[in-house]
Amino acid sequence: MKTEEFEARRASMVDDQIIARGITSPLVIEAMRRVPRDRFVINSMIDCAYDDGPLPIGAGQTISQPYIVALMAEALELDGGETVLDIGTGSGYAAAVMACIARQVFGIERIPELAQRAGQVLAELGYDNVTVRCADGTLGWPEKSPFDGICVAAGAPAVPEALKAQLAVGGRLVIPVGSEYSVQSLQRITRLSEAEYRTEDLGGVRFVPLLGEQGWS
Repeated sequence: MKTEEFEARRASMVDDQIIARGITSPLVIEAMRRVPRDRFVINSMIDCAYDDGPLPIGAGQTISQPYIVALMAEALELDGGETVLDIGTGSGYAAAVMACIARQVFGIERIPELAQRAGQVLAELGYDNVTVRCADGTLGWPEKSPFDGICVAAGAPAVPEALKAQLAVGGRLVIPVGSEYSVQSLQRITRLSEAEYRTEDLGGVRFVPLLGEQGWS
């Protein structure tokens, strides 16, 4: 498939899957228009890159449905200049979307081959404000905190305390919480003060389990 064809399919994806479903943030919509999702999928799935659903990326993991990526990015309420932590970076697609808006994105992926590939693709595409490392995402990245936004692309049994502690006051954490292998609740946790947080339920989602010390074992 030629570049022009991918661009046309990406434009249709944004119109039909993103805007039509209620995403209104101009920054998120523009980021979804800019990021080439076809570069973040495995070769055998490239013709499906702009389909309305998740896709396998290897190692038993998936790239999220485009709408879910947009929904989570919008829930962070980024307006530019923020420092964001991306947990479960996977292919790097969501990190690229957030990097179009935020000042700096730090990504954590627990599977070495995915972390390496994500870092390589992001670098090739010129996202020099994204840093990816292989580590336990449930523990966050303390030395880079506090974060204005934290986005978690895997379902947790409960909100990891390490991630809450690394939120800046006023910052937002978006994370699926619930059952390991069924529908989870997408929650937005806003840090109101040093000790106070507000939790909102953004609806039902389905993600792979968040594995790690403060996730599923």
